[in-house]
Amino acid sequence: MTDRAAAPGVSRPDLAPAIRPALSLPGARGRERKVGTRAMTVEIWPVTETFAAEVGDADLSKPLSAADWRTIEDAFHEFAVLIFPDQRMTQEQHVAFARRFGPIDPSMIVDLDGVKPRVLTDIADVSNLMPDGAIWGADSRLRAFQTGNQLWHTDSSFKEVPAKASLLYMRAIPPVGGQTEFADMRAAWDALPDDLKAQIDGRIARHAIAYSRARQGFEMSEEEKTAMPAVPQAMVRHHGYSGRTGLYLASHAGRIDGMADDAAEALLQRLMDHATRRRFVYSHRWRAGDMVMWDNRCTMHRGLPYDDLRWPRDAQRATVLDAAPTCEQEGLRPDELHLGAVAAE
Repeated sequence: MTDRAAAPGVSRPDLAPAIRPALSLPGARGRERKVGTRAMTVEIWPVTETFAAEVGDADLSKPLSAADWRTIEDAFHEFAVLIFPDQRMTQEQHVAFARRFGPIDPSMIVDLDGVKPRVLTDIADVSNLMPDGAIWGADSRLRAFQTGNQLWHTDSSFKEVPAKASLLYMRAIPPVGGQTEFADMRAAWDALPDDLKAQIDGRIARHAIAYSRARQGFEMSEEEKTAMPAVPQAMVRHHGYSGRTGLYLASHAGRIDGMADDAAEALLQRLMDHATRRRFVYSHRWRAGDMVMWDNRCTMHRGLPYDDLRWPRDAQRATVLDAAPTCEQEGLRPDELHLGAVAAE
């Protein structure tokens, strides 16, 4: 596992520039510092070799130059996790930057103690705070629901059109715990044995928010379950920009088309155990002001526990919609694939 605090190549004030080489991506422009002038372009500092990088000299509260935008967009596709430190953004600025990557995926609404959200409808509030700023209580339904974020998942895979990107902005952090871990699903695919690749390529899993929340003991109402039924998602995805292939998994996945439930559960667990091995995982240790974005098409993530009844954690996420349903992108037809295969499993 790679941890931000210990990783070489991270842009930090206490590390000498000599050990922070800027990344040179194919076709990228405008990455050099403008020595002797006030003008500075954004720089990309790798945190891991191919998976996570820090973006330096980027102020997301202000309009980006065309060159800076190209640098960030290139890095988003080349890597899968980008870290923007020291940001000071309003909710509106947060959403505006997210919109540059595509349409916003509105936050799902669950009846959470009948309280009014404290953020814009375009933002998901993943804090432990109530609208009045108080920390939630031990018996809060909001708390019980948010606990599901500690399971490995990819955002909005329980929707027909899932998330392309997520941008999580940390306004306040607890002193201990609360890291976010990311799993590289492209590296996980590359490391699978060929026979297992053949078994799952072209398969479709059914994802539902009710599946993941049930794993944590959270009961959704029948109305909520009806509003968010299970949807089909490709189990293997092909990343158009990089040309790489990746697993597409989440704790939201509960069934596989054409497989008996017990066999599907065993296969999903085997893949989950493989994809979250330490060598595929980057652990991000938050600082207040960090904004981290990730590509949901080729990553999973989870939040680690912290003392959420004691310490405030103010975290807000803007989410960008993918271009189309995953089965459509992969040329799969859920209603016809592997029909009648249950008896053979």
